[in-house]
This record gives sequence, C-alpha cells and structure tokens, in this order.
Amino acid sequence: MATTFFFRAVASDGKIRTGSLTGENEKLIARELRKQGLTPVYVGVAPKGSSIEIKLPTFGKTGRRRDVLFFTQELSTLLNSGVPLDRALSITAEITVRPSFRFVVLDVLRVLKSGKSMADSLATHPEYFGDLYVNMVRAGEASGALAVIFERLAEFERTRDDLRNYIISSMVYPALLACVGLASILLLLTFVVPRFASIFNDTTMKIPTPTKIMLQVSNVIRAWWWAGAGALAAFAAAWRGYTATKQGRFWWDGFRLKTPLLGPALLKAETARFARAMATLVANTVPLVQSIAIAGATLNNCTIAAALEGVAQGVKRGEGIASPLRKAGVFPPLAAHLLTVGEETGRLDHMFARMADIYEADTRAAIRRFTALFEPLIILTMGIVVGSLILSMLLAITSINDVQI
Repeated sequence: MATTFFFRAVASDGKIRTGSLTGENEKLIARELRKQGLTPVYVGVAPKGSSIEIKLPTFGKTGRRRDVLFFTQELSTLLNSGVPLDRALSITAEITVRPSFRFVVLDVLRVLKSGKSMADSLATHPEYFGDLYVNMVRAGEASGALAVIFERLAEFERTRDDLRNYIISSMVYPALLACVGLASILLLLTFVVPRFASIFNDTTMKIPTPTKIMLQVSNVIRAWWWAGAGALAAFAAAWRGYTATKQGRFWWDGFRLKTPLLGPALLKAETARFARAMATLVANTVPLVQSIAIAGATLNNCTIAAALEGVAQGVKRGEGIASPLRKAGVFPPLAAHLLTVGEETGRLDHMFARMADIYEADTRAAIRRFTALFEPLIILTMGIVVGSLILSMLLAITSINDVQI
C-alpha cells in the first residue's frame, strides 16, 4: 500500500530540499531521491515540532499571482534565448526573491528531473499553477513550442494583472474617502457633540429640535456602540457563511450583475477575463470544449461560469460557440456577434483576443464612470451629514445668545 513520506535531502549545490513523495516504503523513497540527484538525510513521517514545513507560506492570492507572473516572464525570456529548460528553472529559482516560491520552483525542477513532463511538474503545485496554465504548457510540449507558450502565458498573466490592478487602484480612493467620512462623523458624534452638550446641562432653556435630535443620536451611539459593533460582526459572519454556500454565492453573484453602474462593469470585466483565457487556449490548439471549462474556472462570477456549461453542451452538439453563447444570455450581445465573425473567417483565436481587448477597454471606461459618480456622491453625502451637525450646533449657540439678550 502506497504511503506518503516526508523527506529531507541535500542537493548537488549543498542546499537542503524538503518535500513529500508517495511510495511503498522508506527504502524505495530514498532510492528515488538518489535517482533525482539528491542525497537523502531523512525519510519518514514529518517530525513533530519540526521547524521545517512541507509547504511554506504563500502570502495570499496576490503574492501567488505576482510570483507566477515573475516566473512566467523569466522563463519566457530564458527559453526564447535558447537556455535549456532545466537550466532556465535553476536560474529562475536563484533570482526568485520570495523563499516560499523558490521552494516551489526547485520542487518543479526536482519533479522534472525525475522524468515527468513540465506540465505534470507544474501540476504538483495547483495553488500556483491552475488548469489553464498546466494545459497551455502541455499543449506547448506536444507541439514543441514551449518557448512560444511561455511568451503567450506571460502576456496573458501580465494583461490580467494589469486589469486587476487598474480596478483595485480605481476603487481605493472612493473606499478611502468613504472610510474617512464615516470616521469623521463618528468622531463628531462621540467626542465633539458630548462636549458641546455639557453647555446645556445647567440650563433650562429650550433646545432646538435639530440639536435635540443630534444629542439623542450621540447618546445612542455612545451607549450602544458595543451592541451595534456586535450586530455588525454577527451580520458579517452570517453573510460570509451564506455566500460561502453554493446557493448563496449564486444569488450574490447574480445580484451584483444587476447592480446599477457596478453590474455592467463587473460583466465587462468577466467577459474580458473569459475572452483572454479563451484566446490563449484556442491559439494553442487546446480543444474548444476543454478550453471553455478551463476558462470558466478562471471567472470570479459563478452565475456566468454556470451558464458556460450550457455553452459547452452546445459546442458538443456541433452548434459552434457563438450560437450557444447568445442563448446563454449572460455575455454582452457584441460578444456573440464577434465570435460569429470568428467562426465564419476561421480566426476564432484572433476574435477572442479582439474581444478581450474591447472589453478590457470597456471595463476601464465603466470603472471610470462609476468612480466619477461615486466620489461626488460620497462627498455630497458626507457634506450633508457634517453640515447638518454643524448647523445643529450653531442653532443651539444662537439660542443661548437669544436667551442672554
């Protein structure tokens, strides 16, 4: 019966390698390590309390995406310069800054030297290299154009990263503006207004209605802030749990697509992501049905991804891709028209690439429109609230002066 064993071994460069292999016993694992040019130091169960871990931290999805982009760009450059694959991986490992990803690259090199293909070697780390990446590399190995494949993968990763960074950077300022405005209002109600209210403690004068409302709101926030914070935390936890379910995620993704202003931007972003993935896969002779499944797995919206299952069934029935995509009704109408032209001209890969360019540009324009309306709306809302608080205090001050006169 095969068992997974932890190993620690010394490579030819004198560095320690750790990982795990599956085999019948420790002797066979040690023999396999020696075949790979490693000198086994320990083979067995992972030592308890050991400071060496089989998997090093990956610093979140953003860190993984940047590591993969760097890895792809460096391999593309080296392979197109005529450097052998194993040497290119060694060089990439040497210049990789993040220790966790250096371990991944070295492990890919180890598996490659054991006789596995590059695609299978990358597939041993699915948290970094997804189905799209692995299938592209497998197609490149089959066609003998691995350098070209990594060049296209580098362009795909760079384009996807640029669009993601643009969306995030565009939303940072509105989010920051909203947080600062909310913090300012809370500061006024919890610190400034209570000090101002002390003026009326020793007087029997009639407090203006706006000022009275402001003081009551301030008292409620100061007295029940813990209940509000607890309710907000409970709601956030319940919401996270609900959206983690299949039904909840499906409803939430569908609702977001129907949101004014933001919904069209999200749809265009998902369309661009799908088209870019399809362009990369179809151009490298990955079967169309398989390409749809892989591209659908790269999408963030499960409503659109679920609709692609019907598109794949239509392709299997020989209907092409444009007609089933139009029937699915989740993508913009222009997408189906572009693919119809691509099918008629026999340049489906180029039309997917053109479709990606169009909707990436449309996504940027939609995000600009959203932020152009969202920012003034936040400023106006904050101005009204803060202005109302100041006006309430001024009314009270005016009332005091009237009484003194």
